[in-house]
Amino acid sequence: MIGGTYGKMLHVDLTSGDVRVEEPSDDVYRLLVGGSAMVAYYLVRDLPAGIDPLGPENLFIVAPGIMQGTNLPGSGRHGIGGKSPLTGAVGYANAGGFWGHEFKRAGFDGIVFHGRAESPVYLWIEDGEAEIRSAKHLWGKTTAPVQAAIRDELRDDRIRVAQIGPAGENQVLYANVIHDLNRAAGRNGMGALMGSKNLKAIAVRGTMRPPTVDQDAVRRVAKWLGDHYKDRMAWATAGIGRGTQDSLMGWGALGGLPTRNFSKAVFENRHLLSGQRNYEMYLKERDTCQACPVRCKQVFENESDDPYRRLDPAYGGAEYEAMGAFGSCCGVEDNLAVLKANELSNAYGLDVISAGVSIAFVMECFERGILTAEDTGGIEYGWGNAEVLPRTVEMIANREGFGDVIAEGVARMSERFGPETKSFAVTVKRQELPMHEPRLKAGLGVGYAVCPIGADHMANIHDTDFASEGWMLSRVNDVMDEPLEPMPPDELSEEKMQIFHREVNFMHFQDCALNCHFYCYAYHHLAEALAGVTGETYSPEDVLDVGARFQTLARMFNMREGFTAEDDRLPERVKEPFDEGPIAGIGISDKELDWCIHRYYEMMGWDRETGEPTDACLQELGLADLLA
Repeated sequence: MIGGTYGKMLHVDLTSGDVRVEEPSDDVYRLLVGGSAMVAYYLVRDLPAGIDPLGPENLFIVAPGIMQGTNLPGSGRHGIGGKSPLTGAVGYANAGGFWGHEFKRAGFDGIVFHGRAESPVYLWIEDGEAEIRSAKHLWGKTTAPVQAAIRDELRDDRIRVAQIGPAGENQVLYANVIHDLNRAAGRNGMGALMGSKNLKAIAVRGTMRPPTVDQDAVRRVAKWLGDHYKDRMAWATAGIGRGTQDSLMGWGALGGLPTRNFSKAVFENRHLLSGQRNYEMYLKERDTCQACPVRCKQVFENESDDPYRRLDPAYGGAEYEAMGAFGSCCGVEDNLAVLKANELSNAYGLDVISAGVSIAFVMECFERGILTAEDTGGIEYGWGNAEVLPRTVEMIANREGFGDVIAEGVARMSERFGPETKSFAVTVKRQELPMHEPRLKAGLGVGYAVCPIGADHMANIHDTDFASEGWMLSRVNDVMDEPLEPMPPDELSEEKMQIFHREVNFMHFQDCALNCHFYCYAYHHLAEALAGVTGETYSPEDVLDVGARFQTLARMFNMREGFTAEDDRLPERVKEPFDEGPIAGIGISDKELDWCIHRYYEMMGWDRETGEPTDACLQELGLADLLA
């Protein structure tokens, strides 16, 4: 058994109530590390082809990484996955906070849920023991009351709870899984998958410690981070920045803040949604994740007799993605309405990105006359209508009225409303685009297109990071034979693809390990930490291979489920240049996008035309033997 693991994967059959333990080989841990690669491995190995994502045959997988439980800064994250109800492709999401660390201390390396419970249940895990318990009394409740009820029932306020809200119970296709009330494993509809299994929550408490082979190596990396994070992560540190929401003003000035469903170049009144304004008006305190010194999380509070203007600090506060999706993307300037929509998303269990973009899509349909108030139950969905936001979040989660339609997401709404909506349906593989503009960051656009889980901004590059000298470019140059020079954000070239190939594999590695993407680690730092935890030898190139294994396994799964190279595409809207604003005249042509995609296939060792992983690729990555 290698370090950082117990050698135990818990399998829970919700249909029969049976619980068993699998002992994977050391090679599974050594090659996959955990997280997203472990999810993809079980889907390829155990899931029959073509199953209904909301049927009992689907697997719901909880997959922390080897780094969890070590107290390495940034390691307070964990992953979940299955076949996505939203996309039909591999589904994966991860979250920070404290749940994953607590789970790892409970004695297992992950959980695979099978089947469907006859009635609502939750799983209780404590120090190597697992018990399925009734959740009938919890069904229908929002997340804060459920967490309180479970802690009361089990008589321990230190229990950590992962759960779905009513949105997951009602199988909203972009329902998420909420941890600690304010950390969301947000994308791909994993909450709907839990709901389809009648699985309300997973409660954990642990006092065990997974073994670390060389603790000094982990401490060295942690010390380096402690010496450097304030300089390199100034946007996030206490007293200097306000977490991700502080980036809204910067992206707006550069033309990178999606506005009115990606149709406008500039959101003029973006200062009304700024992190600075939110802090001045509503900040109660700051929060953090396990073993993290940065404290980039915020907690907002507002007293009001109007429930739609009251902010409950139990649910934390909005990040950049929520401020953009519910705010600028919908043309809404009222920061309190946006913050309330975010709070309700945490209470009901909704992905803020897909929810916000879905509402923006409806607003555009309304503005174009494709929808009227008669269609929407009397609601006027015009641009900037702040009053509809909080109420619509509730309608979506409860599948109430027109919310039942919005709960299906943009791709399905576009099919329902007609072909004239296709040109402004901004999805990739049926998942809504995050709040980052491909016309500003062209490599990011390539990343949206090829990402196996659909449009994703995290397992991706942000081209603006490589437009000047700095630590982001230097970490790529550490593994280059010839160092690269800074390059414009809209450039798509061989040099940009060299960065893209390495950085995307590194981001995917961090989703396996698991580690926070915002940290300023170089590749060699996490290679050293991983070697210290496991006792195995890892070079920076080995770390990048872990990310490549996830992408290759995910590619195999997606192709088995009917996805092809034709699904690696960007929506038309975000390829077309604006005629005004900071990035006026800049678009992405089909020719250059196609070249980048096929060049990436080649770099990954996949067939250049189809993107199918080759036998040589599987052999080189060790996947052929792992799947034999």
